[in-house]
Order: sequence, then C-alpha cells, then structure tokens
Amino acid sequence: MKHTIDVCFSPAMLPMYDYKGAVVVVIDVLRATSSMCVAFEHGVRSIVPVATLEESLAFRSKGFLVGAERKGERVEGFDLGNSPFSFMDESVRDRDIALTTTNGTQAIKAAEGAASIAIGSFLNLDALCEWLKKQDRNIVLLCSGWKSAFNLEDTLLAGAVCDRLDGLFGFTDHRDAAIAAKCLYQVAQNDLLGFLENSSHRHRLANLHIEEDVAFCLVPNQTAVVPVLVDGALVAAK
Repeated sequence: MKHTIDVCFSPAMLPMYDYKGAVVVVIDVLRATSSMCVAFEHGVRSIVPVATLEESLAFRSKGFLVGAERKGERVEGFDLGNSPFSFMDESVRDRDIALTTTNGTQAIKAAEGAASIAIGSFLNLDALCEWLKKQDRNIVLLCSGWKSAFNLEDTLLAGAVCDRLDGLFGFTDHRDAAIAAKCLYQVAQNDLLGFLENSSHRHRLANLHIEEDVAFCLVPNQTAVVPVLVDGALVAAK
C-alpha cells in the first residue's frame, strides 16, 4: 500500500489531519524556512525554533545567537532577523541559534507530535524530495501561511513537492488540497516571481524594501541540506 501525501494550507487546519505518524514538512518560503536552509548551508550547527521573543532572548545566556522577526522586520536587540542574507555571514558558522518568527517557527510548534518534522523551501526542493522518498511514512506538507491565513508562495512549494512525488504517494480525503497546490505550481513554475506579483506577502515585503529576499527565496536547489527537528532543535539531516 502506498503512503500518502497531503497539503495543509494553514497551521490552524492541522488538527483536521492525521499527522501524528507522518513526516510533517514545514514550509515558510518567505522567509523562515528558506533562511533556515541557508543557515545550515553556511555552517550553522543548530537552530532552536521558539514561539516568543522572550524565549529566544533567554538563549543568549547559553551562548546562542538569538534571532527574532515580527511583521517582516528584525526585532531590535536581536542578533538576527529573517533575511536569508543575514545567515550567510561567517559569524554564524558552528554556532547555535534560537529563532522566533511570525509564521514559520509557529508552524513548527504546531506540528509537534508528528513522527518527524522537516524544513522545506525552494532552496532545497530536490534534496527534500529525495529525502522524503526514503522516509517510509505518510507526508503532510504544512504551509505556514500568514498568521494562519492561506498564502500563495507556501502553496506553490507544496505543489512543487507534490509534482515531483506524483505517482509515488497516494491521496487521502484531503486530496483536493494536494491537487490544487500541484495545479498552481504547474501554472507558475516557469515564472514564480511573476506569478506572485500581486500576492499579499510579496507586497508586504516590498513595502520593507526587501524584494531581493523574495527573488532569492524563489530560486530552486541552492542547497542539498534538509533540516530536521531532533530533540527540539533543527539540525542538518545526515
């Protein structure tokens, strides 16, 4: 019997899914999961995802770098925000980071209780799909969205995964979500940036003058790293 693949458009919807025995792939294309992939590509040792600013800041006394983003901007007093470019600095190599973001780290918290949790982005798309093929479990692709609301960019990445794994996994009663995500991706795949021109989060980030981040996060296969959650911390899968 084939394992199944599902797409969940929002963490608020996750309780409706049978995810406890599944691999949950958390997706926050703009920008948390993209930045996490970049961080491991540039030598970060671990990332502890936390829900609140206070939790992140408390890790500083343990020797961690601390990161925080709210409404797209780095929170004052923290070492890092949520831009992938900030995780390319040599200062992050061999360091542990505690990070809280508006959407991505909240989605990771929502998925606690899954058999395993992995991090997905366009940056590690092919590596993620190859890793998923080897897990021998059902898959739930969890879109972080924006404050639990649907967004396009996370759905496109979920659709790209469904497209690549087509035929290898079956569907569940939530099949319409996976089919819709795959169809959206197939329409958009040749011009992801253009397809997202009128999306809410692209406009949100454009107002912060960080369009460079958006373009970067939509370029597939910049890393072969797949971050996974182990004992409360993200590490690079072996």
